[in-house]
Amino acid sequence: MNDRQDPYDPYAAQEQQLVGYDAYGRPVYGPVPAQPADQAPRYEQQQPGPSYEQQQYQQHYQGYEQPQQYGYDQQTYGQQTYDQQQYQQPQQTRQWIPQQGAPQAPAEPESPPETAASRIPEPRRPDAGAEADRDYNTGMFAFIDQPDEESDDVIDWLAFTESRTERREEIRRRGRNRVVALIVVLALFVVGGLGYLWYAGKIPFLDGPGDKKGAAAAPGAQKRDMIVVHVLNTKKGGTSTALLVDNVTTGQGATVLVPNTLDVPQNDGTGIPLGKSVEGGGLGTKDALDSVLGTRIGGTWRLDTPFLESLVELIGGIEVDTDTAVPADDKAKTPAVGKGPKQSLNGAMAVAYATHRGQGEPEARQLDRLGKVLYAVLRKIPADPKAAATTVESMGQILDPALDAQNLGGLLSRIGEHAKVGDYRTDLLGVKPDGALTDEANKKIVKEVLGGSATAAQPGATPRVGLRDATGNEKTQTAAKAALLNGGYTFVDGGKADDTAATSQITYQDDAQRERAVEVAKTLGLPETAVKKAENVVNADVVVVLGRDYKTS
Repeated sequence: MNDRQDPYDPYAAQEQQLVGYDAYGRPVYGPVPAQPADQAPRYEQQQPGPSYEQQQYQQHYQGYEQPQQYGYDQQTYGQQTYDQQQYQQPQQTRQWIPQQGAPQAPAEPESPPETAASRIPEPRRPDAGAEADRDYNTGMFAFIDQPDEESDDVIDWLAFTESRTERREEIRRRGRNRVVALIVVLALFVVGGLGYLWYAGKIPFLDGPGDKKGAAAAPGAQKRDMIVVHVLNTKKGGTSTALLVDNVTTGQGATVLVPNTLDVPQNDGTGIPLGKSVEGGGLGTKDALDSVLGTRIGGTWRLDTPFLESLVELIGGIEVDTDTAVPADDKAKTPAVGKGPKQSLNGAMAVAYATHRGQGEPEARQLDRLGKVLYAVLRKIPADPKAAATTVESMGQILDPALDAQNLGGLLSRIGEHAKVGDYRTDLLGVKPDGALTDEANKKIVKEVLGGSATAAQPGATPRVGLRDATGNEKTQTAAKAALLNGGYTFVDGGKADDTAATSQITYQDDAQRERAVEVAKTLGLPETAVKKAENVVNADVVVVLGRDYKTS
């Protein structure tokens, strides 16, 4: 007999079968009832056990009372279930009833072995009425999660979509960073370019330090704004002239004092002292100065002494380091001025000091005092061009049409700024007794400060020819001067040479003036060999140094 079928062996292995499901949907297995063998004694069950539904009901509620833990072993769990069923079912007594005298029934054919599928009980299907009366709750149902084959595809698609969105955001972020970087680079480029232009002084109305350094090597190429100031003393008579210069390139200001003895040409070509030209009305004086100095003066400011007094009062007075005491003049009604540093001067005192010339003093001393007053006035001019223009308009002066209040106020404010920071100088133009400029004046003042040159003459002007007499004969110089004027040239008096020369010499600096120099030689009857390229000793297009070989016609 097979041990698995021995009903008397309590330790025999019991075959398990599916008897139901617990509250969590897990399968529950129980022992398989032993099959009776042939000729096996019969046992009677004196008390039937519980039905299948009762067993399921008991197992369901026993699951709630004694919950099972996860991670159980299937065989162990089945053994526990079997023990519970043994405990729950009433004890069955078995009695062996011998069949004495009874004929033995024929042996029944052996039934085929049961399979696992055949041992699964059919679920009971109650009728409609019972189903309707029964009360269900969620604890009586179990749900089994079945894996979906499409879930992996959905997860992959979501991951792909998310990564794709992140890549797009990353691309956008990088694009924004590139745009910001490009804007920063362009801004730096623009700022650097503007800084370079400012440093080089190539921005209009803005001058850079680099331009100042470069301009020192080429003084003639610098940009200058310049006006001429004529101060007429309406009480005592006399005039004084000065040039106010704003060097836009170097950012410096200057006052150039011009003696009245400077010889300037008239319309007929003859010379006349500057003082007499101004006293005669000053008509054409500006152009005459341009002819002598080779400059381009922007306008004329006639500052009579009453207007100078009014200007000083408008700016609240000035302080001047006076070099001499000026006594009061009751007849001219001028106050006294003390001597010493930082003398406070009102309008009347400023006029008295600027026009004072002691007995026997040279004109240069009086011009020096005028320069100090002009310097002090410029330091008190408002820095705002509009405010400076308002100050000029408040004087009530009728100005030159070529120099209105706005232009004059703007120029004075710019020069005043140079004076306030010390970028300012005052120079006296040297003039020889005969009215010609000195060589030092030509080199250091005319060329460096005023930027005068032959090419700076007004466009369309007649050629400027300077004449310096080295013959020692005044009549010879007069004859040569007449010949040049008759030839249509603008005469520039170069004065007399320190030493006489045997031969005449005609010089030019610019190669473009060579042909003109040759024509000047023909006009004077000098050979072409006398023409050569050299530095001009007189500020003119062509310079003639007249020697003893010159013969008057």
